[in-house]
Amino acid sequence: MDEKSILTINVVTPDGSVYENTTDLVICKTTVGEIGIMPNHLPLLASLAIDEVRVKVDDENFDEIAVSGGFVEFSDNTLSVVASAAERKETIDVSRAERAKQRAEKRIEEAKNENNDIDLRKAEVSLRRAINRLNISKH
Repeated sequence: MDEKSILTINVVTPDGSVYENTTDLVICKTTVGEIGIMPNHLPLLASLAIDEVRVKVDDENFDEIAVSGGFVEFSDNTLSVVASAAERKETIDVSRAERAKQRAEKRIEEAKNENNDIDLRKAEVSLRRAINRLNISKH
């Protein structure tokens, strides 16, 4: 690949860098839909959904990173993903994610029983994060 046909991706959280690589394709889900970013894409700034960021590593394989929202910014062939939390597929602790899912489901039931909309929304976000991590770990 010549320099004009690659992009650099960085995934960072408040705890530091989670992932760095060069590639010719990154796929991520924004709050308005899924996008693919290739080298020389127009500059972009978008909010990320709780989902995965997939980075093409060769013709058949992608690195997968679970992200818990945040935003993506692309310019000058550099893609920066800034997320509140992010985990590479191979570092996801499945039993921890399963426990988080069970806790969130319990909190959802409690919030419904108490008619507490704020706690319900928070628990639903926690559940989406846990399910996202579990889904990515199973790919």
